[in-house]
Amino acid sequence: MAVATEMNVEFEEIRYLKSPPDEATLRDIIAKLEDPVENLVRKDAQFAKLELNEDDYVGNVDAVVDVLLAHPKLLQRPVIVTADKAIIGRPLGDAKAKERLAALFA
Repeated sequence: MAVATEMNVEFEEIRYLKSPPDEATLRDIIAKLEDPVENLVRKDAQFAKLELNEDDYVGNVDAVVDVLLAHPKLLQRPVIVTADKAIIGRPLGDAKAKERLAALFA
């Protein structure tokens, strides 16, 4: 958000835990996603606790949608979505984030 604010880009922030994306929204984001679909799933302590396997999500849209519907906390964020593109805003340093956002909003 800091990068978008610095770039004077108007945006709407959606709190994913208060308003988790439904299946249609996830599929819409994935259809626009410029990053690998498996990157939408956080591989963190919760992922490990659930004993999930990273390989199950590589290139697998249905598996990614299913796990994010069941466990919204695993959604990697932020996800920046425009009318026709979507990118995952991390893990990126500020310079890389600015570069990707500039390209996205160009």
